[in-house]
Amino acid sequence: MNKKLQVFLVGLILILGFAVRLYRFDSPIADWHSWRQADTSAVSRNFVKSGFDLLHPRFDDLSNVASGIDNPQGYRFVEFPIYNLFQAGLFTVFDGLTIEEWGRVVSILASLLSILFIYLIVKKHADNLSGLISAFFFAFLPYSIYYGRTILADQTMVAAILGGIYFFDLFLNGKSKSRLFFILSLIFTLAAFLLKPYALFFTLPIIYLSFDKFRLSIFKKWYLWLYLILSIVPLFLWRAWMAQYPQGIPVSAWLFNEGNIRFTGSFFYWIFADRIGRLILGFWGLFIFGLGFLKILPRKKFLFFLSFLISSLFYLFVMARGNVQHDYYQILIIPTIAIYLGLGGSFLLTFKNTSKIMTRVLFVVFVLFSLAFSWFYVRDYFNIVNRSIVIAGEAVDKLVPKDAKVIANYNGDTSFLYQTKRQGWASFEKPLPEMVRLGADYLILVNPTKEDLGISKEYKIVSLAKEYVIFDLHQK
Repeated sequence: MNKKLQVFLVGLILILGFAVRLYRFDSPIADWHSWRQADTSAVSRNFVKSGFDLLHPRFDDLSNVASGIDNPQGYRFVEFPIYNLFQAGLFTVFDGLTIEEWGRVVSILASLLSILFIYLIVKKHADNLSGLISAFFFAFLPYSIYYGRTILADQTMVAAILGGIYFFDLFLNGKSKSRLFFILSLIFTLAAFLLKPYALFFTLPIIYLSFDKFRLSIFKKWYLWLYLILSIVPLFLWRAWMAQYPQGIPVSAWLFNEGNIRFTGSFFYWIFADRIGRLILGFWGLFIFGLGFLKILPRKKFLFFLSFLISSLFYLFVMARGNVQHDYYQILIIPTIAIYLGLGGSFLLTFKNTSKIMTRVLFVVFVLFSLAFSWFYVRDYFNIVNRSIVIAGEAVDKLVPKDAKVIANYNGDTSFLYQTKRQGWASFEKPLPEMVRLGADYLILVNPTKEDLGISKEYKIVSLAKEYVIFDLHQK
């Protein structure tokens, strides 16, 4: 395959990958996992409102639900807000798109960068066909399409750690521009750690490349120690800074193994059968994925790709409850899945003991069925779960003062609170009179029942519709 054709095919994958990620681009944040997207976007929106204070990120939720501690300032200390800096910065500089749409743009661009890095990595360590197929699957797996346009920092972290691996590989093997590649790898890896500490699980390919190059003398290379220190210190500094604001740090110990779920039958079912087999690979993709282990590679190349697989398994096993609880946690293992799909697809298409027509037909059939069945399960992710929260949010934004604090009761889900564009609470965490003393000005309920309307005996109704009711908590 000549270079012009390679460039054309990679460009086509990137263009089409971009196009499919524009599906429902202008939808409000009320789709699947909207609560996590809302929390992320709220930090960006508050940067726009109150200034870009990266050391004190704030979101809309003032409750004690996330951290167990009252949070009147609305602090939100999770990942360092690099993603939010891009989202809010682009919204501030450029007109034409909403802040939510700019968040999707950042995720889409990160996803496209991941496609490119996967192609370059697999092409270098396997062959061009494997690289193209890997890039294709990362671009068009329905799961990857959906999470490649959600307002989450995870996709940006994936792009960053892949960039770190790619440029580190160039640094180790390049004679020219090695200093530039070192710096680029350091920047990408450092950013990945700050975006999501889970990136630490995916440094095994970097460790393997270093060991393969230097063996035990790896410990004598001062620039490797420099790389380690400079990439990891910012994360430790950020975590130390966060510790000053415990009210803004969500409880996270449960993510490891709450309920002792690790290595149980339900753990293996949810992760490997339901998420990977059904949701991501649509059952039929398992065949191509399995063939990836039959691809004949030089020992060093085999071990390099194996390092991705071990990293992914280690991540799944350590963060056991988080991966079972939330399917978006599997965003981080999609590069590994795409790599082995690429190796498997290449193995099938170049298999010598049968006809080329047969192998091509099998490949097309398995790919189409895999994507079709996966789409069958993922398609509902794009749907608005409850349109009433969007309608109610628009009403609040018109009728309620901008600086008012609201109770947007949605059983702790902050998706509704985000729609109001106000700070406040997403549940009745305390009795209503006590919440009024904490500063609550208005109460909004969606799809109100007769029992909900009974609150009008105590507080004045500002607006009532079938989708919502708004109460003024300062007027009887």
